[in-house]
Amino acid sequence: MKPRDDVRPDPDELLDRYDLRSEPVAGGRGMLRVFLGAAPGVGKTWQMLDEGRRLRAAGEDVVVGYVETHGRAETAARIGDLEIVPRRQIDYRGKLLEELDLETVIARHPDVALIDELAHTNVPGSRNEKRWMDIEELLDAGVDVITTVNIQHIESLNGTVGTITGVAVRETVPDWVLAEAAEVQLVDLSVPALIERLKAGKVYETARAEQALRGFFRAGNLTALRELALRQTASTVDDQLDSYMRGHEIDAVWGAADRILVVLDPDLPSDHAVRSAWRLAAGFRAELVALAVVSPGDTAARERLSAAVRLAEDLGATVHTLEHRDRIAAIAQAARDENASTLVVPYRPGQSLRSRLGGGFVDRLFEALDGVDVHLVEAAR
Repeated sequence: MKPRDDVRPDPDELLDRYDLRSEPVAGGRGMLRVFLGAAPGVGKTWQMLDEGRRLRAAGEDVVVGYVETHGRAETAARIGDLEIVPRRQIDYRGKLLEELDLETVIARHPDVALIDELAHTNVPGSRNEKRWMDIEELLDAGVDVITTVNIQHIESLNGTVGTITGVAVRETVPDWVLAEAAEVQLVDLSVPALIERLKAGKVYETARAEQALRGFFRAGNLTALRELALRQTASTVDDQLDSYMRGHEIDAVWGAADRILVVLDPDLPSDHAVRSAWRLAAGFRAELVALAVVSPGDTAARERLSAAVRLAEDLGATVHTLEHRDRIAAIAQAARDENASTLVVPYRPGQSLRSRLGGGFVDRLFEALDGVDVHLVEAAR
């Protein structure tokens, strides 16, 4: 097999090395940065304030648009000497409630606004229903925004989170809001450390903390939410990397993340290859993609592949069926398009791959690929 470096580059390292991070355009739309956490208490607001102070020290004009300290003295102290834009007070049912003063921040027009809790629902009577809508207006006005959100508030994950925790999360953020962010940075904390913070009263007051430990903050819940947050961040970085590679017409495979591509052969039983690919994907926690390549108009080949396609789909793979006259070229292009780290190919010992496919299937495949491991899996007889 063609060797590949054992150590794959880190996705964030690639983004920085090749200057993939989005940069604000002078006079244009502002840049959104998001600190993402698995649960309350991991330190998102703290990290946002630290970043604000760092930018201010570097000469940026930074204001605090809205920071929720939840009564934590250490969080309030982290604001330091950052300028705070006074909150807007809204009379709602005889009570004065405070919200982000969007109009004042737009008029102030800082370089950067720090605005906590992206998923927050504004008090009725506010300019916008949701805080993410306020942030969109600031971005449109050319103000960079740094904000925070927990994984349970992402719209597409709402049902998954409800199933895991048994808690219905009503405040959500559309996925496209995070997709447009120039950077989504994970603020991570181990489950035992977060539970200790909760018990120490650093997340909620004592009575609420005890209730949370019996419900949302159970160790199993937090572990699952942490994995969701890790995967969401990895997916965002992967999308940025893929967009850059396409935009710059980079054909090589950068094995920054594990993605397994299994070839479904119309002339060989592929079930064993599919199952082997699935085991690899499960071991690496990688995405599994199946590829079937048939000659144009070859309906018989499609029929022969139907069982393998169903198996791949049942195992959770994304399946692509392509019509192409050059099978090697199609496989190589798919490996590049998917940025595959490993290719799994069925073969039959004793049958001449060279005579069946011309020119040596494996040799030609190696020549067409760069930076991809190739696993040959014996097909059933």
